[in-house]
Amino acid sequence: MGRSKALLPVGTGGPTFVQRLADTLRRGGVDDLLIVGRPEDEALRTAAGALSPGVRFVENRHAAEGQLSSIVTAINVIDHPGVRGLLVVPVDQPLVASSTVSELIRRYSECDVPLARASYRGLHGHPVIFSRRLFDELRRADRNVGAKEVVRRHRDAILEVDVDDEGVVLDVDDPEAYRRLFGVELP
Repeated sequence: MGRSKALLPVGTGGPTFVQRLADTLRRGGVDDLLIVGRPEDEALRTAAGALSPGVRFVENRHAAEGQLSSIVTAINVIDHPGVRGLLVVPVDQPLVASSTVSELIRRYSECDVPLARASYRGLHGHPVIFSRRLFDELRRADRNVGAKEVVRRHRDAILEVDVDDEGVVLDVDDPEAYRRLFGVELP
């Protein structure tokens, strides 16, 4: 995209991706929200600081190692007694609905599974909740394969939460996806 996806607006005049996701996660029931970014990303750090209380910017000093390094960074911050899991949603999926987040959390809380993930019409998406018992597996996973390695290992025990929310499978990976989803050119 040539710039931080987190700071792109959701369409014309909308909030930034990170603002939209922070609001969505808050309304969905997430009380401890981490925004994981590169240490040198001052713009994202500033944007995170302007969000609601309980939102923290966390430096990922290993960002060059891929997305899994961000998950492991978050795990290392939150892994303490009482934590049941980590909900993960990439910043390039800003259209997830808060009702999806709350439904995923509710369903995950009702059972004892290693993973829960949102899906739309049979397509796997995000958010994904990783149980605390998977934290060490995620820490040891091959950085080149990412969290998919752990997901595949537990595929028979995943709680699939099918939701009527296409946002769980809509990624904004390039300018064409931005145009398609928001009906405007990338600013």
